[in-house]
Amino acid sequence: MKRINISASVIALSLLTLQFSSCNDFLDTMPDNRAEIDSELKVKTLLTSAYPTNSYVFLTEVMSDNVDDTGEESPYTDRFFDEVYAWKDLTETNNDDTERFWNASYRAIAAANHALEAIDKMGGPRTSTLRECKGEALLCRAYNHFMLVNIFCKNYNATTSTKDLGIPYATKSETSLFPKYDRGTVAEDYKLIEKDLLEALPLVGDAHLSVPKYHFNTQAAYAFACRFYLYYEQWDKAIEYANLCLGSNPQSMLRDWEHVGSMPQGDAGRQAIEEHYISADLNCNLLLATSYSSIGLVFNPYYAYSRYAHSSYLAENETGNAKNIWGESVDAHGKSVYYSRMAKYSATNLDMTIFWKYPALFEITDPIAQVGFRRAVNTLFTADECLLNRAEAYTMKKEYDKAAADLSMWAANILKDDPTYTPNDIMTFYNSVGYSYDDTDKKKSTVKKHLHPSFTIDAERSQQETMLQCVLGFRRIETLHGGMRWFDIKRYGIEIPRRLLNESGQPSKITDLLTKDDERRAIQIPMKVIQAGLTPNPRK
Repeated sequence: MKRINISASVIALSLLTLQFSSCNDFLDTMPDNRAEIDSELKVKTLLTSAYPTNSYVFLTEVMSDNVDDTGEESPYTDRFFDEVYAWKDLTETNNDDTERFWNASYRAIAAANHALEAIDKMGGPRTSTLRECKGEALLCRAYNHFMLVNIFCKNYNATTSTKDLGIPYATKSETSLFPKYDRGTVAEDYKLIEKDLLEALPLVGDAHLSVPKYHFNTQAAYAFACRFYLYYEQWDKAIEYANLCLGSNPQSMLRDWEHVGSMPQGDAGRQAIEEHYISADLNCNLLLATSYSSIGLVFNPYYAYSRYAHSSYLAENETGNAKNIWGESVDAHGKSVYYSRMAKYSATNLDMTIFWKYPALFEITDPIAQVGFRRAVNTLFTADECLLNRAEAYTMKKEYDKAAADLSMWAANILKDDPTYTPNDIMTFYNSVGYSYDDTDKKKSTVKKHLHPSFTIDAERSQQETMLQCVLGFRRIETLHGGMRWFDIKRYGIEIPRRLLNESGQPSKITDLLTKDDERRAIQIPMKVIQAGLTPNPRK
């Protein structure tokens, strides 16, 4: 495998993106001036930097089928937003761009590596605090690589991942100016992630954490393991770790939508609901992270960035306001069947339907000039997602009664009634629904889409396939605006037509199609990293 040099700015702790030129005086020397980490307190402090300060959510949500183009006449976009929506290799920059996420992730990895090396120098995990810190550092290293490989590479595929380009897996702090890295393969990355994960899990604990929800606490670690093994196609292990995360009473771990529904609704209560959604006091929120991001602006009722939005058409045909297994989204009296319904906003050049999840936060860095950065709080892992991940794993094992029980629990938690679905109920409903985009023009959609996973599933309209349709549909609603839908699109080979909506909010024409084998599913690595010599993702 070809070895290449990547500037230490890509990997090394505390360095930003640099100019990749040998004539740059700064690159001629790189003194190792990192702080000496020689105490438990310093290790704990260092680990606060082992989480990325930039987010993937904007990228993966806007690239998914959760947004439509609401009209060419809308001025509320920019070239960066246009490129993301069109699955283009990015040339524009933004706090939500690929370069910032790449660099932030590798800086977090470098912090984790620095902490691990410091623990070794202190004699290893000889105290309970150092033991838990080592577990946290390994989890951070594994998680950051996991997100990088799933964003910038093809999805894991047992058949092809031994050949598919991976990402550099960094296992030590860099002190040299030009360390050598190669991309390896997706299969190699997954093996290394699993190695770190399995070493970490026996060490993980919460005693050293002052604010556990902003660190890899025990339940977040199990939720990560569940998601990892689900993507790794190891269904038994996904179930095992979901069970450890959710415990004997999963219902008590889920988001209390009934309480959310009791809060003041409408725009007057929106901020309170959003702040509640990201609260560290909730059992359902397992891991939170702050980031420099505009997602609170984009996925809220503002004109800014509103051209590409979760439109009324999407909501009414595919997600929260669509007819589903529980029936219509409103009852005979016009009341929502949900405890907290989606909010619809429509006006000239504005068509969006959203769940209130992320407040638009702003960090003022200059009180005089009143300038600063848009910030966000991301829910990286939730108990609700973990429950649906377990339902998927049960479905893959054909344990349909157990999967239906998890799906029923999730539905009963968000709906005012108390539904219980059997596998037959699920199959009957989804077989009564047509597949999206089966019309000649590929414009019309439903809650059901053709699935083309790399792993084997039973034929369309089978018990297994209809159960998977239910899992994917429920998880789409659960994670809406959170960027997670993109990974289901990759894993299940779901195709996405880009639709331009007319003035009536209906699809008027198809402008692009992301096919099941489209190379754009692997987001292009940052341009500066390519310029440094790292092999780019292939493009036609």
